[in-house]
Amino acid sequence: MTDVSRPFPEPPVKTARTYRWRVVDIVVASVLAVAAGLVFVMWNIASNPIGAPLSALAPGLQALLGGGWLFAGVLTAMVIRKPGAAVYGELVAATVSALVGNQWGVMTLEFGLVQGLAAEIVFACFLYRAWNLPVAVLAGAAAGLAMAINELLLLYPGSTSAFAAIYVVSGVVSGAVVAGALSWYVVRGLAKTGALSRFPSGRTGSPSDVRR
Repeated sequence: MTDVSRPFPEPPVKTARTYRWRVVDIVVASVLAVAAGLVFVMWNIASNPIGAPLSALAPGLQALLGGGWLFAGVLTAMVIRKPGAAVYGELVAATVSALVGNQWGVMTLEFGLVQGLAAEIVFACFLYRAWNLPVAVLAGAAAGLAMAINELLLLYPGSTSAFAAIYVVSGVVSGAVVAGALSWYVVRGLAKTGALSRFPSGRTGSPSDVRR
């Protein structure tokens, strides 16, 4: 029976988007970040024999290995899709690496903060609503740029212009490919398995959706 008091259907109610972190967000972000930190630890060791030949080939090319320390922030942000996720993921991963022990010590925390903030800024510029491949690549590239500039100032002061240019370009490329593109494909694969069903990144079926 038709309700004459409502001759036209009511417009759909828009669900308010919330940026508040849930308990499940904190737990999953922590698990991802700790796992990434363990990868950092392994990469600290594995990168040394790879970096030496690259540096010998062209000083500065060793920054191509930087993506192995940049993906935690982008990956965590792509899964959680909340403000602060990139900084949280990268900083927690860096903390794990520092606690286990590496050649940079406490400076690792500063590295993680700077790299995470760079990726975070990119997601913030898109108002935390764009989670497609280009944005992931841009966030990874930004993290790579921040890494390169930061390390040139702290680890390679007084380096030549040629070294600095190669180092920056290599860092950006590594960040874009490994931290950006690879993280996006990892999240896409996880979404297909149903492991991210409690997150927008999983419910959409693919993190390529621009607005969620």
